[in-house]
Amino acid sequence: MDAFFAPAKLNLFLHVTGRRADGYHLLETVFQLIDFGDTVRLAVRTDGRIRRVNLLAGIPEAEDLAVRAAQLLKAETGCTLGVDIEIEKRIPAGGGLGGGSSDAATVLLALNRRWNLGLTRAHLMQLGLKLGADVPFFIFGRNAFATGVGEELQGVELPSHSFVVIKPQVEVPTAAIFGSPELTRNAKSVKIADFSAGVLTGRLAAGQTGVSAGDSAFAAPAFRNDLEAVAKAQFPAVEVALEWLRRHDAGAVIQARMTGSGACVFAGFREHHDAKAVLMQRPAFLSGFVARGLSRHPLADFA
Repeated sequence: MDAFFAPAKLNLFLHVTGRRADGYHLLETVFQLIDFGDTVRLAVRTDGRIRRVNLLAGIPEAEDLAVRAAQLLKAETGCTLGVDIEIEKRIPAGGGLGGGSSDAATVLLALNRRWNLGLTRAHLMQLGLKLGADVPFFIFGRNAFATGVGEELQGVELPSHSFVVIKPQVEVPTAAIFGSPELTRNAKSVKIADFSAGVLTGRLAAGQTGVSAGDSAFAAPAFRNDLEAVAKAQFPAVEVALEWLRRHDAGAVIQARMTGSGACVFAGFREHHDAKAVLMQRPAFLSGFVARGLSRHPLADFA
């Protein structure tokens, strides 16, 4: 079987700016790829069958986004080939790190090449959106400023940071957070220009979005995760993890915050050893890891 890396992502901030008539939420976020992720192994079949060949706890084959991605690609193109899919999971479920979406994107990108389909990146992104709002980002192939439901993407260059990521002992269902009546949905819109000019130095120009010169480019309150308050209220373990990390992020250039709809929290550091030092101090009831930021998806050239 051929092995392909499916990287996790962090939301460096996440603002909820509105809600569409169909119930989907309008977002603004910066997606950051990291060098921690799953391994997706694929073996092309000539009989047209699509199978997942290993068990994944809590993920039935019929609900696996990776399997659904292969089925969708086959239906879209009429390809007569099939595939065996094996997934080695490292990205925790319910963590806000995009694990299932990344696996699906990796399957779409890899099978586009292994099945010799020749679909464009834009076509694959359209298919990915049918599977989930985060899937197009992973197909996009680089870090991005995202708007809409997360599918309108502009590439951004981000500093080379290392991240300590802490996973509370809880899985957070995305629907429970976005469906909460306590969720505020009227964040003031920001623009990529608000931080792009100064992000390489970790600074914003004075007067932009109310952030003064010298503030971190991703400092609260200008840049935050609007889902954090709801997740902390519904899942106290998230608040415990976040408060612990905030007591240990004094040297961070991206202060502690939640990614996605939770449960994972993170902080970003200029130096890898600083992130590792924070991780080493975590209490036994918190799991976690350190990862470096990526500038490109490993399969960016597959479309």
